[in-house]
Amino acid sequence: QVQLVESGGGLVQAGGSLRLSCQASGRTFSSSAVGWSVGWFRQSPGKEREFVSAISWSAWSAGDTYYADSVKGRFTISRDLAKNTVYLQMNNLQPEDTALYYCAALLGRRRTVVANTYDYWGQGTQVTVSS
Repeated sequence: QVQLVESGGGLVQAGGSLRLSCQASGRTFSSSAVGWSVGWFRQSPGKEREFVSAISWSAWSAGDTYYADSVKGRFTISRDLAKNTVYLQMNNLQPEDTALYYCAALLGRRRTVVANTYDYWGQGTQVTVSS
């Protein structure tokens, strides 16, 4: 089992930055040679949960990162296996980025933007961007 805890959300003005963290406990991100895929999703009231970014890796390959078109060039996903943490650096935030941000994980290196393919989820961290 893996427990995921997000942090780093908050209130920021348009054009500002935040860095979200997703820390795993229970089973570490370096515990398996088959690797992990960790994604960030977000959900606003009345909207579907949408993919934001993900990173996937294994013992035989470095991190493969990918992004939703809406955040490409503004957000950067990264990992620190020593800290068992995946980060989402968000720059040039806009009001439309306002949402509850979740991190999710699945065992194995898999390129997927579909929420229900992820097995483990955190509780979310709120990001609010004012205009």
